[in-house]
Amino acid sequence: MGSSTNSKGRIAIVGAGPAGMATALAGRRAGFEVTVYERSSELRPAGNILNLWPPPQKVLGLLGVDIHDLGAPADSEFRRHDGHVRARVRLPQAVKDEYGGGFIGLLRPGLYRRMLDALADGAIRYEQRVTSFTDTGEKVILHLEGHEDIDADVLVGADGINSVVRRGLWGEQPIRQQKLHLVAGYVFCEAPDPVTIVAHDRTTQASYSAIRHDRRTGYEWWVLEAFDPSAPFTDDLRQFALTRARRFAGPLASLIEQTPTEHLFRWEIRDRKPLKQWSKGRVTIVGDAAHPTSPYAAYGAGMSIEDGYFLAAELEQVDVRDTERVRSALQAFEERRKKHTSQVSQMAWINGIMFHRLPAWLAPARDLVFDHTPLLQKVIGEATPGQILSQLSEIDEVEAGRRRLGAATSTVAEQPA
Repeated sequence: MGSSTNSKGRIAIVGAGPAGMATALAGRRAGFEVTVYERSSELRPAGNILNLWPPPQKVLGLLGVDIHDLGAPADSEFRRHDGHVRARVRLPQAVKDEYGGGFIGLLRPGLYRRMLDALADGAIRYEQRVTSFTDTGEKVILHLEGHEDIDADVLVGADGINSVVRRGLWGEQPIRQQKLHLVAGYVFCEAPDPVTIVAHDRTTQASYSAIRHDRRTGYEWWVLEAFDPSAPFTDDLRQFALTRARRFAGPLASLIEQTPTEHLFRWEIRDRKPLKQWSKGRVTIVGDAAHPTSPYAAYGAGMSIEDGYFLAAELEQVDVRDTERVRSALQAFEERRKKHTSQVSQMAWINGIMFHRLPAWLAPARDLVFDHTPLLQKVIGEATPGQILSQLSEIDEVEAGRRRLGAATSTVAEQPA
């Protein structure tokens, strides 16, 4: 991995999901030479359905990704199974106007394709499995299966919940089984109702969201509930989802019936407890490697994209040949991100327990509170827009800092020798 004469340094990234591609795009924008090492022969999205809030959309746009008509706008509501509204998430109209309707529904392959289009050819090296790494203090050496070692100034692990980089930094750590699973799918059809409906009965979440993909409209949907991960799952996916969806008001059952078999899938929900420390020496982790998050948050991919942006913003301010300054930049990055990502991932974990794993005798009391008090509106309907606006402001502050840094650098360059 040779360094070009115009490069500010070399960043090696393990994993080509949203976190890895965002880190590569942001690193290149900051003037670094970036290479992504992906063990697969091609990009394989984990699941298909996806929603994005405005902050990751803003980041994508800044990094050169085409965000025009990226997804379908979807105002979000939390409902009881019979349609009673418990909470509404309403973003300011100006934010919705700027970011495709605000909260948008799309398919992962569409996002991946747009991020790939924005990356330079050859930025991703496929069939390159990183087995371990060595941080010498002056550089990081990556050891690849069946290939020669390569070196870089900074190593970023964007390699998911089973991250090799995380394990190399902090050893083996347990994955937290949430004892939840979901069956999901998507169907292309007329989508006159641009909403995301998250509905619950005593045991099950059954939800749907408008999507747009390659100019085609439709809906994604999912059915989520508790299960025993030690028990084999042998149910037919469509019948499993339909049996539960028929307890809910609205079009969900019809959407499931229309969904092509090849658009059905299932996954078990797992995460990890938040790490107290992400970085060590010249190495850090981002995305699911750092903070794997239940889909209850609808923010896992979004936070991964933001991670790459904020990491590059910190590294851009330092000379990566200086080991201590690299360490300080990586520490500043994770201190900026840990509180936010931890809050989101822990709230997603708590919601999974609250809606699906409470003792049966507590469920009526829970529902009484949600149906007859403003609690859910306050903690979801009002808190979520506040968090979104805060993240947008933080991105604006970083961009202002980059402009000041650029102006200062230009002034120094223009001074006579």
